[in-house]
Amino acid sequence: MTAAAAPPVGRRTIEALLDTHAGRLGDRRLMLVHGHYPPTAAPEFTVRVGEETRRVHVVDRSSILGILQAWHDHQAATEGSRDLLVVTTAVDDAQLGWDIRGHAVRRRTLTVDKVEIVKQRFGAAELDLRMHHETWLLDALVDAEPSGGWPRVGAVLTRDAAMRSLLTARLGLGDPEGTDAAGRNGAPDAGSLLAWSRTAAGPHTYAGLPVRERHELKKWLSQTAGPAASVLMSLAEAGRAADAVPLGLLGGVLRDPAASPDTALAVGGLLGQVMPSRGELAAFTEAVEGTLTRWIGQAQNHDAARQQVFAVIERAERLAADAGLTPHLRANRFLRSSFATQLRGVAAAARRSPGEAESALADLAGHALARLYPRRVAVAEMAVRVARWLAQPEPRVTSVADGVRAHLADWGWVDRALTVLWAGDPDGDPATTGRDLRALYDAARARREALDEEFARRLAGWTATATAQHPGGALVVENVLGHAVRPLLGDDTPAPLLVVLDGMSAAVAVQLGEEIEREGWTEAVPTPERGRAPARSAAVAMLPSVTAVSRASLLTGTAVKGGQTVETNGFTTFFRRLRREATLFHKASIAGPAGHFLAEEVMVALASDAVVGVVLNTIDDALDKGQEGPRTRWTLDSVTYLRELLAAAKAYGRPVVLVADHGHVLDRGSDRTDATGVDGAARWRTGEPGDGEVLLRGPRVLEGGGTIVAPWREDIRYTGRRAGYHGGTTPAEVTVPLLVLVPSRETVPKNWVPLPREAVTPDWWNASTTRLGAEPPASEPPASEPPPTGAQVTEPPIGDGPVPQPAATRPSTRATTPEEHAGTSTTPNAPEPCGTTAAHVPSDGASAAPAAAAPPSLGTRVVTSEIYQAHRRHVRKPPEPEVVAAVVDALTAAGGTMSPAALVAAVLPAGRARRSIDGFIATVQRLLNVEGYPVLGLVDSGHTVKLDVRLLTEQFEVPEDQP
Repeated sequence: MTAAAAPPVGRRTIEALLDTHAGRLGDRRLMLVHGHYPPTAAPEFTVRVGEETRRVHVVDRSSILGILQAWHDHQAATEGSRDLLVVTTAVDDAQLGWDIRGHAVRRRTLTVDKVEIVKQRFGAAELDLRMHHETWLLDALVDAEPSGGWPRVGAVLTRDAAMRSLLTARLGLGDPEGTDAAGRNGAPDAGSLLAWSRTAAGPHTYAGLPVRERHELKKWLSQTAGPAASVLMSLAEAGRAADAVPLGLLGGVLRDPAASPDTALAVGGLLGQVMPSRGELAAFTEAVEGTLTRWIGQAQNHDAARQQVFAVIERAERLAADAGLTPHLRANRFLRSSFATQLRGVAAAARRSPGEAESALADLAGHALARLYPRRVAVAEMAVRVARWLAQPEPRVTSVADGVRAHLADWGWVDRALTVLWAGDPDGDPATTGRDLRALYDAARARREALDEEFARRLAGWTATATAQHPGGALVVENVLGHAVRPLLGDDTPAPLLVVLDGMSAAVAVQLGEEIEREGWTEAVPTPERGRAPARSAAVAMLPSVTAVSRASLLTGTAVKGGQTVETNGFTTFFRRLRREATLFHKASIAGPAGHFLAEEVMVALASDAVVGVVLNTIDDALDKGQEGPRTRWTLDSVTYLRELLAAAKAYGRPVVLVADHGHVLDRGSDRTDATGVDGAARWRTGEPGDGEVLLRGPRVLEGGGTIVAPWREDIRYTGRRAGYHGGTTPAEVTVPLLVLVPSRETVPKNWVPLPREAVTPDWWNASTTRLGAEPPASEPPASEPPPTGAQVTEPPIGDGPVPQPAATRPSTRATTPEEHAGTSTTPNAPEPCGTTAAHVPSDGASAAPAAAAPPSLGTRVVTSEIYQAHRRHVRKPPEPEVVAAVVDALTAAGGTMSPAALVAAVLPAGRARRSIDGFIATVQRLLNVEGYPVLGLVDSGHTVKLDVRLLTEQFEVPEDQP
């Protein structure tokens, strides 16, 4: 007689029974188990039993004779070994004789008690009472035990702990230890579930689990991870897990109250047999969008994450196209098609009005893909900037001195933007976006061309009498060494490094200046006169604006024409008169041997007390040899040796003077005139001037016997086509940008002041520019003083009349004191960095009572929140809480964005940032970007720090406004 159907028994159950009865096993080699061992299970395996390892053979027998035969066969086959035979059977003990039971462990058929086995395998004294009646869970826990065993839980195995362990073992989900680093329940959240849905094996394994187990796991996940889990696991059951994130993106269209029934029907068709409630679908969509936002933040710096994001988006686009949903997804924040639509909208709006363009750009900036398409967003930003500039009063050229300074401070930025507009949207449709961009480009170029002509007329009059001794209020290129290098020579300070970037235009200089600031350098300028703003210096090139005359004049400090020998001799002679040694390196002598980027002679010179000059030809070579191509931006890495020279100079504490010898214009399909340049000159000739040209004559014209013809129109050239040209009379060619850099704010020379980026950026470049050092409205200069202007003139100009205030100059700014720039006080218009004093935030991060006069600032509320303090413990060497609070408050007050240097300056009153700028910002990012959400980041190619206040308040669960 046999008993009722035996329960299924797997390998894990047998291992658990052996472990439970290891103490009674001894030399016995037979174990009888009441149960059924499936034929697909392993018939043999090795297991650790007590202190030894035993080989186990498992057979399933349904009769007494079968059991006896199996035992005899085992004895014969394994004689002399300690191999175990496990027989699973439904035969009752009463039917088995003592001759077989006497050999078995405990001399009887062992009954599987899953409750006891689970307790034993988890090391628990008791189980959650609910589990005693959940046979499916007990069976699953016994069957799913990992090779390393279950984690030991202590006194009681709770149902939640059991479910977490089961999810980890079955699907690789969750944290079986119970909690994560922040002390939260270790159950998987919606984000980790969505990441799991993208794996190859996980969803397939889930779909293959028993129906009851799948149902219970889905139910528990819905309770712990939210209703989104129910939709996701239903998709996994239906074999649609790989499309979970794309489907979630498309489901968001139903949040629109105006969504039509046809749209709802299309979404339902995509979901197929998965039919969530509206609430479940809304929760699922929100979870998908939140998760994808985090993935996009990670994708900015990781190629694998980027590929994952684009794979999801491309799949969503295909699904939408197949379902006819694409026209209804124009407002979707995650699709490429909607991004392209919004980008076209910015270009079109920029042609109509700056205000409309600003609104369209804000919408584009809110698109989730904006962070992954910085080059395309840059095109939109440049279009809006050009629209803002066109809305400004039309500028005038009142003098050569004013013209070169205005070009470096304003028009060169326009040229920078126009270069991007000319190149267009790198991934767009030229027939749509390109048409609007070209219209903007043409309008701005027309205004720039008017300025070029006006400047050329002024230049022609000024050139007739201007000399180094009487420059008419302008800084001329041959006076740059005396103006910018000589003041940096001190008996107890390192000598400066002069880096000449041949052909660097103002448009290139402003880009390099931004990146150099991020490298930790501080730009400095002589302290301006009272009532004037600190500003960069710009010199006038020698004429024609070509290397042979302008670079030689720059490096010798006198009006001269010549090559490298003239430059080297003149450079050393100039500083010998000042009783200083000087060394000049040209292209051929800069490169180092194998294993060294810079030549040993260069490094030895930098380590000495001599003034060192280095000429870098990358920009000029790129123009001459057609290597410029479609390049729209210049970086430190674009200019060979520049980054390495700056690093070496900083190592030796040297200030750096970065200067050009002349600028350039780019080829934009320019026409070739019938005239011919002299000796292959591209932009100057002899003879009589024609349309678009002027005649230049005077002591500073060193070619053509003192008289040349040069064009002011960019589209005139006298040679074969190149990437760019120089030698003409446009401000872009004649302006010589000059940037003086010091290693730190502490090394700013006496009678000089730091010059942060906000002070050199035109007001129209950014929508809301907080100008450092700006004079408060109530403190304007007395009426008797001349109106301040960014283009200072120290002497009346020669040949082109007085210099009234230009129409396009920026608002007046005052000169800040060296003490203010050293960080002992804040800028007049800047808010208190923390919104409260440092005493409000103790150094250990504990909460303290706010000042009676004002509630705690947002930064203070963040750094005193429980989430921040828990997360801070996991960041190595974090800044003091008051410093982080200052970062939050400074960025909030500035509208969410600041340059890195200005941000560091703003937090100095709260405490010194004891790292490089990049290192400091990276550390604050680790503090604020909990779980990878992009609360704080770098935008504008790393030149701007941006704070997402909404994400900040959500992450740290603090209100944005304190009542």
